[in-house]
Amino acid sequence: MSMMKNGLSLSVVLLSTAVLSALRSAHLQHIAEEACSVQIMVPGLKGDVGEKGEKGAPGRPGRVGPPGEKGNVGDKGTKGEMGRHGKIGPAGLKGAKGDIGEQGPPGPAGETGTPCECGQMRKRIGEMDIMVAQLTNELNFIKYVVAGTKETDHKRYVLQREEKQYTDAQAYCQAKGGTLAMPKDEVANRMIASCISDAGLTRAFIGINDLEKEGSFVYSDQSPLQTFNKWRSGEPNNAYDEEDCAEMVASGGWTDVACHITMYFVCEFDKETI
Repeated sequence: MSMMKNGLSLSVVLLSTAVLSALRSAHLQHIAEEACSVQIMVPGLKGDVGEKGEKGAPGRPGRVGPPGEKGNVGDKGTKGEMGRHGKIGPAGLKGAKGDIGEQGPPGPAGETGTPCECGQMRKRIGEMDIMVAQLTNELNFIKYVVAGTKETDHKRYVLQREEKQYTDAQAYCQAKGGTLAMPKDEVANRMIASCISDAGLTRAFIGINDLEKEGSFVYSDQSPLQTFNKWRSGEPNNAYDEEDCAEMVASGGWTDVACHITMYFVCEFDKETI
């Protein structure tokens, strides 16, 4: 019994070995067949260059580059042709009156007139010329004196359109029964200023001075300045040590000035005395 088991086992082992050998041979043969069936791909020769393709569409614009360096200044160009004349400008201001020229030679004698009895006519014409001159003087008086008159309840202020030095102006006003205008309050100052401004003037003498004592200004009636004054900024300053009289500008301000200069002036009168 034991011998039979041993023989059977041996037979199984041999059979298994034979099967494995057969399977191994078959597997090796299959591998060899697969190896023989593999095709090796070798790259061919480089082909000819193809034809140039069509121009493609333009690409998108690139970014803006940085600014370049400033170039050198070029040479000055040649002078251009003269342009057209511009429009005629406005007329300039009227110039100063020129000097009177030398007297010219006498003209040729006129023709002899026709005799006539014109004595009475010439006399009448002469009388009329005198009347016209008188009326003209009266009209000028109304225009330059009466038109320059301002009044308050008690005073009358008259602009004198004749340039005089301060002392001569004061003497003139006194000869007429008045004095150089004395602005002792705001109402009087405003009236005197309106005489000056309404006449189209910029300034005129008024009755204020420090002729007797430097720095001690008084009115033309010798009364001192007290609380009221209209000195402009920085005035009185006695410039050049010779400004001892006063003027009023059209705005009503006062300025000390030299007494020897000439200008228009304003006289003051009491209404009860004229």
